[in-house]
Amino acid sequence: MLLIALILFGMIVGAGAQLLLGSSMAGINWPMAFATGLIGSFVGGLLASLLSGDGLDLRPSGLIGSLIGAVVVSLIWQRWGSHSQTPPNDGSPRR
Repeated sequence: MLLIALILFGMIVGAGAQLLLGSSMAGINWPMAFATGLIGSFVGGLLASLLSGDGLDLRPSGLIGSLIGAVVVSLIWQRWGSHSQTPPNDGSPRR
């Protein structure tokens, strides 16, 4: 049951990160929301909870850290995806 709750929380946080970055509700990339939400929640939530001294308890610092972590991971994912899809510049002039 806990695993299902963590997966749903990760998807919600990942979708929230995409909405904060400007995606519309129809434009949410759910696989990306799942991945960035889980990774961002783990890294950001864990760091925020430990730095604030809350430990591993469910506290607002961990929830806010989860969202911030998901936003950072989403930005990195989007930047990496846009760079990998750009054609290389071979130096020849465009026509």
